[in-house]
Amino acid sequence: MAEDQYIYQNQEYIKILPVWAQELANKYGSRTANLYILHGNIRDYLPHKRKEDEFTFTRVQEYISEVLFGNRDIIAFYDRSGGVSFCEEGMAREYVAVMSKRYAAPETDPADFLSPDPEKSLLFLEKYFISRIPQDRHEKSRRMVLIIDYAETIVPAGDLIRLSDTDRYCLVTFNRWAGEPKFIRGDISVILLTENLADISPRLVRSPATVKVNVPFPGDKVRSSFLRYKELEGKLLLDRGLTAERIGAVTNGLNLMNLNQLVAESYEKNMPLSLEYIRRKKKEFIENEAGGLLEFLETGYSLSHVSGHDFVKKRFKNAARAIKMGRTDVLPMGYLIAGPVGTGKSFMVSAFAGEIGIPMVKFRNFRSKWQGDTESNLEKVLNILTAMAPVAVMIDEADAFLGDRDQEGDSGTSNRVFAQITSFMGNTEYRGKIIWFLITCRPDLIPIDLKRQGRAEEHLALFYPESDGDREALFNTLVKKLNLDIRKFSISDLFKKYHHEYSGADLEAVLVRAKLLAAMDNRVYVTREDMEEAMGDFIPAAYPHEVELQNLVAILECTSKEMIPRKFRDYNRTRLIKEIRELKALLGERERG
Repeated sequence: MAEDQYIYQNQEYIKILPVWAQELANKYGSRTANLYILHGNIRDYLPHKRKEDEFTFTRVQEYISEVLFGNRDIIAFYDRSGGVSFCEEGMAREYVAVMSKRYAAPETDPADFLSPDPEKSLLFLEKYFISRIPQDRHEKSRRMVLIIDYAETIVPAGDLIRLSDTDRYCLVTFNRWAGEPKFIRGDISVILLTENLADISPRLVRSPATVKVNVPFPGDKVRSSFLRYKELEGKLLLDRGLTAERIGAVTNGLNLMNLNQLVAESYEKNMPLSLEYIRRKKKEFIENEAGGLLEFLETGYSLSHVSGHDFVKKRFKNAARAIKMGRTDVLPMGYLIAGPVGTGKSFMVSAFAGEIGIPMVKFRNFRSKWQGDTESNLEKVLNILTAMAPVAVMIDEADAFLGDRDQEGDSGTSNRVFAQITSFMGNTEYRGKIIWFLITCRPDLIPIDLKRQGRAEEHLALFYPESDGDREALFNTLVKKLNLDIRKFSISDLFKKYHHEYSGADLEAVLVRAKLLAAMDNRVYVTREDMEEAMGDFIPAAYPHEVELQNLVAILECTSKEMIPRKFRDYNRTRLIKEIRELKALLGERERG
């Protein structure tokens, strides 16, 4: 294969073949496979130098045919919309001429040779390719390549019984081609293109005769090379102090099509690119690329806005410092954040996001009622996270969101999804690059596979404030968070008068009520009378057994006594487990096996 890929480096274009193309070239060169599936970032541009003085970016089909195979011999394309085509007109004419002569029958329409109908096209292409195999072993063979785009529309995922006759025909055809000796002898290769492997029939994907090659999002050097290419064209407008290399470094998670749009919009508006504009557009592009499955968490808060939980804050501050020092090797793969409802678990994590200087995203519901869509959605999200690294990922209500490997009733979808997530989370290549935050008030419902060492390995817990002093500190922090104009008075007297086991959420609700009372009196400031009326009227939601259970299961996860409330520090593990079982029985919960 030709190796004509270039990136801009040291003021010149350097020839280089990307890892995925090297893998494809090596597999092809071994002559042990006929069928390849290219998946991932296949809709993007790829750098290609056509001539000595002509450097451009092309699509993956042209890259394979021109760069990897040099447009030599026979290269055909097929998809369900465009039918059959070839990389050169001469190849197309030869194909139609040969097949018309071989099938010169009244019932054969020459248009069938180029038909979008896969049953016709695949049949004729196979006969044509085999007809071009030299019969004399001393005769030089002609390399033949068939590139099939949108493969998920031809061999879709799904139960075999639910596939159409055409889909089953295509599935059998590709499986047969994968092990066809004539294809190996004749140097015939079939390359299927799809964004997500999960969209392709698992019978084909899991076949040992099929080679899977992932095309990743572009790295820093390729992004910088693309931007430098645009700069040489005179179409890259930059704020003072910015360079193509600097923008390439901060646009992780974007592909070259995104960058092209970013540059084109900037050029059209005659508006130089700024870091703030790039940040906003990056968020927009990634959320759109994820199809609404990821949400950027942007917060104006930091850990200074969190009251109490000193041990947890110290751990997070140390992690933030390590990130800023570039010591990602000392970070845990992920965190399990436990504690009863209303303790500010999600706020704590979002405040940490304000400290670390790397983006944080929140997983949104990727599950679908349509079979295959869930796995496809998850694959897309995980590919984006890989491209965005370094990135922090927050999963709220993780016990319900992630499921486990023993779920039933959905044709195995939950089991496959759980396996995908655990495998990805446990990949140590991503240590310090993808940091997971699993948030839950019921850590006992999260399978041990997810919270063991090597996944969510750092277990932290948050609890309600214990003393009036703790509650007063929480009050002052919430006043700051809510930006309240409040008249000075002793809140400790009111805590003694209206004694509740306030959670952070409870106290925030009281403050909002007091602010409403002030607004109804045409005031922008809150007085002691407003607070006393709001606190006197407030009744916390009564779920004592549920909260007690959430406290105990969080304590069971703690790996440090410093996190545990004083009243629970004398509990040993046997007592904890006994009381947890009693509370579960009281609440009618079934013990997990």
